[in-house]
Amino acid sequence: MLRRFRNYSGAEMNLSGSQRIGAVRDKVWAALNDPETLKLCIPGCTSIEKISETEMKATSTVKVGPMKITFSGKVLLSDVDPPNSYSISGEGIGGVAGHVKGRAVVRLESIEEATVLFYEAHSQIGGKLAQLGARLIDSTAKKYARDFFEKFGAAVSEAPT
Repeated sequence: MLRRFRNYSGAEMNLSGSQRIGAVRDKVWAALNDPETLKLCIPGCTSIEKISETEMKATSTVKVGPMKITFSGKVLLSDVDPPNSYSISGEGIGGVAGHVKGRAVVRLESIEEATVLFYEAHSQIGGKLAQLGARLIDSTAKKYARDFFEKFGAAVSEAPT
């Protein structure tokens, strides 16, 4: 389930939602921290590398309306409470096309033989990308979130324990 809890305003966007994943919480937690799993699931991700237990760097190419942008950036994990939750903050630079900076809180809850992943995300968008308009940015963000969760749920559910 994906829902917007505050509309895109200028260069800011907030999303929250939840996704049921057909795997136990420890397995979902491990996948959320595995660069190879994330690379397969993040739309447009061309590389992701774990720098430390709490930091990763990544490159992704995304298409937003008429723009195709390659972002390079770092992600930092904080407030880590395995296998329950963490906060993610990061920034991606897409050259003259723009940049994105954001923070998300991810929480996992066990339900029978499955896990529900809850998230709340806030991002700021700048540069030419921010000029594309609220509806286009919002619909693109929702699509990428749906694509990620679809791939992530399938990858984690099918992975051996």
